[in-house]
Amino acid sequence: MWQNNPVYPVIWRNDSVSLIDQTRLPLEYSYVEISRSQDMAQAIKTMIVRGAPAIGVAAAYGMYFGAREIETSNRDKFLKHLEQVAQMLRDTRPTAVNLFWAISRMLKTAYETIGSIEEIQKTLLETAQAINKEDLQTCHKIGENGLKVLPETPEKLTLLTHCNAGALATAGYGTALGVVRSAWRGGRLERLFADETRPRLQGAKLTTWECVQERIPVTLITDSMAAHCMKQDLIHAVVVGADRIAANGDAANKIGTYSLALVAKAHNVPFYVAAPLSTVDFSLTDGSQIPIEERNSREIYQVGETAIAPEGIDFYNPAFDVTPAELITAIITEEGVLAPEDLRKYQNKQMV
Repeated sequence: MWQNNPVYPVIWRNDSVSLIDQTRLPLEYSYVEISRSQDMAQAIKTMIVRGAPAIGVAAAYGMYFGAREIETSNRDKFLKHLEQVAQMLRDTRPTAVNLFWAISRMLKTAYETIGSIEEIQKTLLETAQAINKEDLQTCHKIGENGLKVLPETPEKLTLLTHCNAGALATAGYGTALGVVRSAWRGGRLERLFADETRPRLQGAKLTTWECVQERIPVTLITDSMAAHCMKQDLIHAVVVGADRIAANGDAANKIGTYSLALVAKAHNVPFYVAAPLSTVDFSLTDGSQIPIEERNSREIYQVGETAIAPEGIDFYNPAFDVTPAELITAIITEEGVLAPEDLRKYQNKQMV
């Protein structure tokens, strides 16, 4: 089904938030209406909304919902309850730092707003809406900056991406897929190769779906085919997103990204990480300190309702891995294309 409008996974309307239910794509395009903080926390936890920037936007609205649910006129009691809402939202996903960044910004807004509880609540909604708008603008800037750094080739480019770092993973347009979109709209892209991204298949289900909406030529491959494609000179560059980046440039992204970076290095293919500066966690010196979420083993031993492995075996299901900075050609941000070692220069620009 073709969508005539751009894809926006988090939409404020009618005093509530509409989330595209990403667990139902690509077979069903539907929305879930959220108006309570607990429901927003559950939507983040169950991956109805996913992708680090989109999670941050959703969490900001979740903080507002929590604020308007608090029934007190006492400022201290209000802030104490709001801290509890913040912790509930923090507990949903441990790796995506945009979640914590957005919650911290909302809490800071609440503490700094002078006036009645109603005025604090109003300001929190305005802040959540600002986070939403800013992320969309940031993604467009990332796309523009990425287009400038992509390799110059005699023919049009073929790019490879992993997981989904598109409109669905952000407020819209995307980070890694934002670079792809800019290349496509700028007439420089021949084709996108998309890893299927086991075990939840975000590349197969979400990235290819987004490409279909915009008529971007896309070829789906299994994760294990990337090395072969590079050996056949089918890939000019790899562009991926990130859920958290340490101060030294080590980047956590969906499991399989690290091995893709190793393969790219072996074949002299540029490997770019596209992410907003809000994804950089300057409190972490390197990637070894990034918490890695482990998910239910059911994601591995069955596809849909069909078991694909025998009973009596063990499972290990980390959702993310960390790509060392030395394997990253550059990090594409809204402030420009940065070498990993240059991230610290932008620490003061990160709004917390």
